[in-house]
Amino acid sequence: MLKKTGAYIIIYTQIENNGEEMKTCYIFSAVEMKNNFPKPDKDDLIIAADAGYLNVQKAGLRPDVIIGDFDSSKKPNTDTPIETFPILKDDTDTMLAIKYGFNSGYKRFEIYGGLGGERTDHTIANIQSLAYIVDHGGEGILVGENETFALIKNSSIKLRSEKGKTLSVFAYGGIAEGISIKGAVYETDNLTLTPFFPLGVSNKFKESTVTVGVKNGCVLIKW
Repeated sequence: MLKKTGAYIIIYTQIENNGEEMKTCYIFSAVEMKNNFPKPDKDDLIIAADAGYLNVQKAGLRPDVIIGDFDSSKKPNTDTPIETFPILKDDTDTMLAIKYGFNSGYKRFEIYGGLGGERTDHTIANIQSLAYIVDHGGEGILVGENETFALIKNSSIKLRSEKGKTLSVFAYGGIAEGISIKGAVYETDNLTLTPFFPLGVSNKFKESTVTVGVKNGCVLIKW
């Protein structure tokens, strides 16, 4: 199943949906983006997380809902539904959007504007949000202007990009066993990675498509 997103194509393999293309929840977070925006279908859900509504506007899209505490941005003057939360809360604005997506029946998530910026801790939190999505039976990616992250657990994923694109694979949350990488410069059939040594960093696409799988554990993939 192929899903076009910005400048690349990701081939999802984690969730079975009786052969039907699954709807996607697009979440726009606050880190400024200038390009690599998605092209949602009519049945997809578009959520602006707080100041992420500015990225939605740049993408030429209209959000279905705006969610946040608006501690660092002004609440927009719009007829789009807005759900306002207190500043003192456990969830980040992006996590609130993810929970809204799950509650709306979506299991596939693409998060834009969640990488880089001045707050590295927010980037780390958004990577942890991918783990939350997977742990709750979904799949998700974090999309930046020049890089993308995905996290898989006991499954596989196919990625398509240009030849020579950097690819890195990390164990996440513990030891990851039975890792396979096909279509890259450095291929493997049964690799074990630990969180204590970055053995999987700085691989490259040898072909236009790379397949990454893990039999036991979680891996974080950056390309």
